[in-house]
Amino acid sequence: MSTLPAAATASWGELLSGRNGLRSLALCGGVAVHAVNVYIVTTILPSVVQDIGGIEYYAWNTTLFVAASILGSALSASSVGFLGLRASYLFAILVFMLGSIAAALSPTMLFMLGARTVQGLGGGLLLGLSYTSVRLVFQQRLWPKAMALISSMWGVATVAGPAIGGIFAESGNWRLAFWSIIPVALIITLLVATQLQSRQENRDEIPVKPPLLKIALLTGSVIIISFGSLAESWLLVALSVVLVLTILYIISRDDALSTNPLFPTGTYSISHPLGSLYAGIALMSIGVISEIYVPYFLQMIHEVRPLKAGYMTALMSAGWTSGAILMASRSPQFANTLLRISPVVSALSLVMLGVLLPWQQRGDMLPVLWLVGIALYGVGLGVGMIWPHLLTRVFSSAEAGQENLASASITTLQLYAMSIGAAVAGMITVAAGFNEGTVESAQQAARALLWSFALAPLLYVWLSKAARQVDGTKPSERS
Repeated sequence: MSTLPAAATASWGELLSGRNGLRSLALCGGVAVHAVNVYIVTTILPSVVQDIGGIEYYAWNTTLFVAASILGSALSASSVGFLGLRASYLFAILVFMLGSIAAALSPTMLFMLGARTVQGLGGGLLLGLSYTSVRLVFQQRLWPKAMALISSMWGVATVAGPAIGGIFAESGNWRLAFWSIIPVALIITLLVATQLQSRQENRDEIPVKPPLLKIALLTGSVIIISFGSLAESWLLVALSVVLVLTILYIISRDDALSTNPLFPTGTYSISHPLGSLYAGIALMSIGVISEIYVPYFLQMIHEVRPLKAGYMTALMSAGWTSGAILMASRSPQFANTLLRISPVVSALSLVMLGVLLPWQQRGDMLPVLWLVGIALYGVGLGVGMIWPHLLTRVFSSAEAGQENLASASITTLQLYAMSIGAAVAGMITVAAGFNEGTVESAQQAARALLWSFALAPLLYVWLSKAARQVDGTKPSERS
């Protein structure tokens, strides 16, 4: 039975007015505090390492945060089954606030890393719960608009995050950036406590048994590769890579035999459309995670102020958003062309950044920072143009009965790729001398990082063959 007519009658006014409006505010707030926090930390991190040290752990701030977010996001649906929607949401906000307070009070970088891990766990729970909650608190015809509204919070974050982080970093009070999150979180707590309650008839639909061991192994592999970035011996680095590959092999073998897999059938085969699509999601996500170092390079090499550096970095997200909007409605045939072109756009933009970011402008030379901004925008544009088509083709490539698993796995895969990417970025920059903390070492690290990471989207040009064969029908419908 089609639900399109009912969905078509839903209006924004119905979603944003009365109690629905307060519920929308609560769910959007959960994603917003998580997303804004991401851009705040990206902007203030150069100031943090200047104050409390720990430059060798620069990438760990993102790696541990995102790795913990994987756990939180994966556990969000089951927490509703155990605790109920309201209690789960309140617990997530509490964990996130505790992590934020600990980050604000951090005396050392190691303490900060612990705080960021707690913050990531709470943020992952909030992120997962916000999307899970849509079908529990709203009528079905409001679901599309509710999902669009919640997703738009990432756009809000690209404006608010760099502003908050930049203002406090420039004033020498980076700790206040973390404290500024608390009042907003308290308002969300009040909204959740008074307005958020699931419709009881839907509660039993929430799964309560996620593959916890495999999720833990996935998260553990991120920690292992992160330790590899601290190793002084290349033998230890190689050992960490081998251990991670072994863990992924174990997970893939168990998924092939399990009735409760972490990823759907076809994920581990690049010749399967789903495996090819997931490869695109992972490789394109790895390409953009290089943005975590951009504020540092801008401030160290070009003496850009934190606020401006934060907004320049956000150009990647702006490119992603505009690319997705411009190309989302293109035909399947045109999308096949995008699957070839978009990764090249991102790769070439990363190569440009590898040339431009280390280049210190002298006198009346070409305005390097303008070109850096164009390249940053280009990296995100390449991802955005391809992203809607990767996601929609995932839905039509899943085996019958695995559609929900395939769509839910997108978030897990993206977060995992980002955390692995951040860990590998740490490994590359450390090897290039990043820890020396000089302009010259920053220039060397920028070249090594950005040119290396250009290979990730470029690799997908070759790996996208199976993804281009998806015709939009279910596997069970194909002859």
